[in-house]
Amino acid sequence: MLDPTDGPLCDRHDLVMLDLDGVVYVGGDAVPGAPEHLARVRGSGVRCAFVTNNASRPPAVVADHLTRLGVQAAPEDVVTSAQAAARLLHRRFAAGSPVAVLGAPALEEEVRSAGLEPVGVDDDDAVALVTGYGPEVLWREVMRAAVRVRDGLPWVASNTDGSIPTPYGTAPGHGVLVETIQRFAGRDPEVAGKPAPPLLEETIERAGATRPLMVGDRLDTDIAGGAAVGVPTLLVMTGVTGVAELVAAEPAERPTHLAADLGGLLEEHPRVVDGASGGWRARVDGERLVVEGGGGADDWWRVVASAAWRHRDDGGAVPDTVHLDPPQPRAAGAPG
Repeated sequence: MLDPTDGPLCDRHDLVMLDLDGVVYVGGDAVPGAPEHLARVRGSGVRCAFVTNNASRPPAVVADHLTRLGVQAAPEDVVTSAQAAARLLHRRFAAGSPVAVLGAPALEEEVRSAGLEPVGVDDDDAVALVTGYGPEVLWREVMRAAVRVRDGLPWVASNTDGSIPTPYGTAPGHGVLVETIQRFAGRDPEVAGKPAPPLLEETIERAGATRPLMVGDRLDTDIAGGAAVGVPTLLVMTGVTGVAELVAAEPAERPTHLAADLGGLLEEHPRVVDGASGGWRARVDGERLVVEGGGGADDWWRVVASAAWRHRDDGGAVPDTVHLDPPQPRAAGAPG
């Protein structure tokens, strides 16, 4: 169910689209090995683009953050859901049209860059509303925006992420605000961010890519988003997806390829045969997923996923995995 390759995965592609948090960095620190792995990917001639559902940071700020972590990045390498949302509005409305903005200054900046005029949610001339994550958004503005959507104002949401990582733990994301407006107004927005297609379509179009690959750590946004635009996907296990989430993945959220970390871009992906690969073998025994043998972290994750998914597709329940202890990812530069 996972596609094998006959050489390094990145050799198949002319563009690697990378989610950020949980893939390239976690909080303020680079994922171990990520700068080195991405430098080797670029060295092979493959372009890297950094795609994020976060609509609160301008591309230049994201690029500066990546550069400080040792990852080569320019503002034009970064594509945000704010940019994708602004592009949706640009395609629908005439240049100079007033658009009500509910979000961070970065979203307002992208609306202006798209040739539209950002205005407040109280502006009666607004032709549409665009919303995005903004920690300084006031409740009175949310209320006004919800009323206007209920009364028929077209609405574009940057993303529907239900949670975001913060220095003090996981916190409500923009998706919580979207759900609030949806419930009150009885209307759904047009969504720009993953898993909806516009963000990745914008990235592919900008790069002129013909063989793109989406890389992420979340099944419901990154992997489902890649599937939504018909491109292969690589799931890395350095972010929010763990064993329990992986084995429970529905078919629409299952990746094309799987690796412990971004080093998987540089490796050949072997075929998993009868639940076995690279010295590991996995099987479902009763209600438990059993893994035996030894080898690299990449192959461990692949046999776990393959055995669990086959069991489920044959009519079985999600197997018990609480007893499993995943191996550590490779060190930078080490084989998988």
